[in-house]
Amino acid sequence: MAEGVLKLAVIAGEVSGDLLGADLVKALKLQYPGRIELMGVGGEALTAEGLNSLFDYSELSIMGFTQVIKKLPQLLARIRETADAIIAGRPDVLLIIDSPDFTHRVAKRVRKALPDLTVINYVCPSVWAWKEKRAPAMLSYVDHVLALLPFEPDAMQRLGGPPTTFVGHRLSVDANVLAAREQRAARALPQTGEQRTILLLPGSRSTETTRLMEPFRETAAAFVERNGPARFVLPTVPRQEARIRELAASWPEHIRPQIGTDAAFKWRSFAEADAAIAASGTVILELALANVPVVSVYKTDWIFTMLSKRVKTWTGALPNLIADYVVVPEYFNEVVRAGSMLRWIERLSSDTLQRRAMLEGFACVQDRLRTPRPPGETGADILLAVYQQKSERAGAR
Repeated sequence: MAEGVLKLAVIAGEVSGDLLGADLVKALKLQYPGRIELMGVGGEALTAEGLNSLFDYSELSIMGFTQVIKKLPQLLARIRETADAIIAGRPDVLLIIDSPDFTHRVAKRVRKALPDLTVINYVCPSVWAWKEKRAPAMLSYVDHVLALLPFEPDAMQRLGGPPTTFVGHRLSVDANVLAAREQRAARALPQTGEQRTILLLPGSRSTETTRLMEPFRETAAAFVERNGPARFVLPTVPRQEARIRELAASWPEHIRPQIGTDAAFKWRSFAEADAAIAASGTVILELALANVPVVSVYKTDWIFTMLSKRVKTWTGALPNLIADYVVVPEYFNEVVRAGSMLRWIERLSSDTLQRRAMLEGFACVQDRLRTPRPPGETGADILLAVYQQKSERAGAR
């Protein structure tokens, strides 16, 4: 491949996407013989790789239909702004990462103006879960999909979507996840009567935390009443710290969680927890890869609840989808009850058949996510190969 500047437009709308993008860009810098020039939207990790984000990407971190409707004018304005900036910048490659409500709308606009542009989609949209027609529609503006989950290439092929490659999941090779798993392997469970440590993860969005903190409080109180003193730890993100502390201030002192926002606190909590209750999302996979037994819970807004019948997937927990059987128990909406969570946490924080079965399931997940190369390296390879193929075809015309 010829040397020179490779202009890469990248759009990441969430923390997880920002980390994925930065990981791929790092690998790209090692593989591409010239210089990488970045433009687009991202967060701290991509900024560290040289991106000057068009705006604060946390604006895109919205969840639920009611939030989307409320912020729709702002969202549409940001879509236009981002697309116009990328079109004006005339990049060689556009890398869109997750957040399809935003990134795919930008990609459609950009592809219309720059039909020869290489467009790579990192993180396969959940077309296998709902709105399957999105898969063939992507053919008009996406050249290749980099999938995080091993079943997604077959699903995309079945649905008539773009070429898709399973590159692996960043979390499966994350140094912090692997370190927490190793520390846990050397740690013994508390004996009967000894204090247990319970990890609470009510989500990284304000709507999630507001809906889940009360059932978490009820579960913590019931757990202590039935089992004696316990330690509760709650890692969160800086932008949610004030809200979390406000909600936790009313908890009785004997169950009030230790709250922290730095990475060291989070990974120490992962290493020390005997079990966890967590909001459904990527964190459930993170816990599975670290071998932390967990109950997955979620409360959606009323519009999503109405539309839930259109969701075709049989589970919302990534470990279950990867293993292809129920590894992690799940509770949604009106069945998110302290009594259910309490009894699961009792079983999962002790040496029981339920805990052993879950850890066996986690081993299956870890095995199925194993890849010969790190995801960022494989993704960078594919990006460069697709770009080179498109460039050669355009040059031959």
